[in-house]
Amino acid sequence: MRLGRLFCLLLIALAIGGCARRTGPVAYAQGPAAYGYAAQGVAAGEPYILDSGDKLRITVFGQEGLTNSYQVDAAGNITISLIGPVAARGLTTMQLAAALTERFKQGYIRNPHLSVEIETYRPFFILGEVTAPGQYPFVANMTVETAVAIAGGYSPRAQKSGAQVTRNWSGQMMRSNVPPNYQVRPGDTITIGERWF
Repeated sequence: MRLGRLFCLLLIALAIGGCARRTGPVAYAQGPAAYGYAAQGVAAGEPYILDSGDKLRITVFGQEGLTNSYQVDAAGNITISLIGPVAARGLTTMQLAAALTERFKQGYIRNPHLSVEIETYRPFFILGEVTAPGQYPFVANMTVETAVAIAGGYSPRAQKSGAQVTRNWSGQMMRSNVPPNYQVRPGDTITIGERWF
């Protein structure tokens, strides 16, 4: 009798949890393809989109004082002493170079030539059932498994068959359940769930 009551309470709790209202602009997807990415990460030829935390090397040819490393700040801008803040979030490096060229032409440099390169990618985040959850520097060709290894490995209760990845995709936060070999992108948040048994 007591077991039956416990089972009924569990069903009620699950029903209430399923009816709970989620807040915020988060879309849930069933697989990695829902991100607009190929199954193993970025689709072929997909340009990298800049966001807060990216560190850029901007070279202004013939202007040694302006050539420097600049970080995209929390507002999504880079600030160069001569021209002030310039929006970088949502742009590719080529688009940012074009925007900077236009700003420099507005009475600062007659015929500016510059290049923008990514010096350091923004970090990724890993939460849940890993030894040391937190923020870590992104490394090239990283998968969920690699990210887990960087965070000290799985905890004893971790679900090792997959993870949930949250990614900013065209201004909207997307979440999807992905396999361990799924390719991680800078700025992703990986959540390793807890197994039940």
